[in-house]
Amino acid sequence: MECISVFDMLKIGVGPSSSHTLGPWRAGERWIYELKSDDVFSQIANVKVDLYGSLSLTGKGHATDLASMLGLSGSDPEYIPTDTIDIIIASINNTHKLVLNNERIINFNPETDIVYNKSFLPFHANGMTFTAFNDQNEELHQSTFYSIGGGFVVKEERTVDKENKELKKEFPYPIDKAHELLAFCIAENKTISEIVLENERSLRTDEEIDFEFNRIWDTMLECMFIGCHTEGHLPGGLNVRRRAFDMHKKLNIEVPYVCSKEWMQSIRQSEVKFRQILKWVSCFALSVNEVNASLGRVVTAPTNGSAGVIPAVLMYYLVIENHDAGYDEIKQFLLVAGEIGSIFKKGATISAAMGGCQAEIGVSSAMAAAALCELLGGSPEQVMIAAEIAMEHHLGLTCDPIGGLVQIPCIERNSMGAIKAINAAELALETDPKNVKVPLDKVVDTMWETAKDMNTKYKETSEGGLAVRVNLADC
Repeated sequence: MECISVFDMLKIGVGPSSSHTLGPWRAGERWIYELKSDDVFSQIANVKVDLYGSLSLTGKGHATDLASMLGLSGSDPEYIPTDTIDIIIASINNTHKLVLNNERIINFNPETDIVYNKSFLPFHANGMTFTAFNDQNEELHQSTFYSIGGGFVVKEERTVDKENKELKKEFPYPIDKAHELLAFCIAENKTISEIVLENERSLRTDEEIDFEFNRIWDTMLECMFIGCHTEGHLPGGLNVRRRAFDMHKKLNIEVPYVCSKEWMQSIRQSEVKFRQILKWVSCFALSVNEVNASLGRVVTAPTNGSAGVIPAVLMYYLVIENHDAGYDEIKQFLLVAGEIGSIFKKGATISAAMGGCQAEIGVSSAMAAAALCELLGGSPEQVMIAAEIAMEHHLGLTCDPIGGLVQIPCIERNSMGAIKAINAAELALETDPKNVKVPLDKVVDTMWETAKDMNTKYKETSEGGLAVRVNLADC
């Protein structure tokens, strides 16, 4: 297995889906690199995008078509001003022209050049093929990519053992399984975050690590702030009213503020009782995923569809649990969360198209529970227990988005995942590790077995569950 950085698990991008939006976007960028490497870029007159499996079945609702065009246009999802997305897409739709990599104008009609194939490619449920043609309509280049969840994009040949073994040698503490991570903690007498930080230092300087963590947290905080202060309805046809705005308004912050950092301090000075804690955590989670559903900028954690859980739990710690906490605690939290997420990715999946929503909300809840547990003083053994408890109670969770949109039930599930994470951390802190019956590795294995047994219609296809029992007319 390859070494996965925390910053691979926590990517900044545009919603609504890491596998169906960010992945295809990155695939388009990678394909352009191939075109230039093969020296055919200057000959291209037209391109075609074929979407397969889940990318085809729920691609419209997940903005896969828009993401493909934006990737081909050369826009960067980390930095593109989100208010320019509609302008770029409108131009392509109206002119039937696309500026490939922002360099070369080519013919492109989204209605005919993006093809939705309901068939599944054998390697992964999220497959897509790019084909380039010259002005004689002769094929110049074709490549197939797979969006495997969390914004990760691979080609089938990437499974070569030699490549993965070489990658694994990069980390001083190579980790595939939870028990390996725990063994390193015990042998080195370090916390999980300390072990993970040493691995990250093999890839980046401390200054680079701090810069990236600050950027990630700033994005999360700004996302929550925007979501809590934006009124109205979500796009897509379901006419879902934003709830974070209404909930936030009722929570009555008395201290005035003008920006996200002042907002955070104002919440710290508000009286918070048990019911208000539940409402605040839910509000934070809902706000992120409402921004995500509106093609806003979020942090995959580990996916866009589950992006609200980790910031909600971290914000809970910062504004309710520990008012003196700052960057060091944020960094510690994200280090633990990222590593737990990578263990699930290596041992199972973080793709709802492969594993249902247990692979998204379940994993994010486990990540948040583990990270919170360490911040609250939990031992490495108890951190593992927290992750196990959180995932254990998400096993079998299906992915059945109504209308193929990352809205119902996805947004609410983030608030549920966040609350479960906090509860799991507290339970773990009250648990003696010697009495534990179910280790984290067994839950990871069970999640993967459950994923393989799950009917395909419950894996982000909108062909089962709520997606067929509740239709657009009902909404």
